[in-house]
Amino acid sequence: MMSWLFGGMIIISVLFASVSGHISELSNSVLNESSKAIQLVLTISGTICLWSGLMKIADRSGLTAAVSRMLSPITMLLFKNMDKNSPAAKAISMNLTANLLGLGNAATPLGIAAMREMEKELHDPYTASDNMVTFTVLNTASLQLVPTTTAMLRLNAGAAAPLDILPCVLVSSLVSVLSGILCSRFLAGMGRKD
Repeated sequence: MMSWLFGGMIIISVLFASVSGHISELSNSVLNESSKAIQLVLTISGTICLWSGLMKIADRSGLTAAVSRMLSPITMLLFKNMDKNSPAAKAISMNLTANLLGLGNAATPLGIAAMREMEKELHDPYTASDNMVTFTVLNTASLQLVPTTTAMLRLNAGAAAPLDILPCVLVSSLVSVLSGILCSRFLAGMGRKD
């Protein structure tokens, strides 16, 4: 689906640039922005490697188990019928921690691990459980206390105070998380009535 979307955008861009006589500007933009994209990927890759390594150390040192226990009242409230000592609960807790620190990219491997663990408990591998849907919503909306990745990108773009967006990020992420959880609960309840 994404390949069709991006392919369509490229075709439309080339058509409009040709019709309007701006094909040379389009060519220059493609070359300039592709090098900026590579720089962005390298910058973010360093951050992902750092935090993924720290998360692996945290897991081996037992910190993930401690964080899982600390977050268990929240995870048990959100994820019904889940053992708080299960590998899925640990991965969910570490994913939540990474998202709270604004490390969305580093949270991705933990999110994949959590989904794989929850998938093992499914009776029908082609249908997502309520816990899987709740986790997807929670991971996507991601409550952030410190938007680390965004602050890094703002700093690289020349922002004098990269964390001055903190109040807005806190409010918007809290609203998105609450809205997403309420919607997933409402739709899960409607699905059970049918």
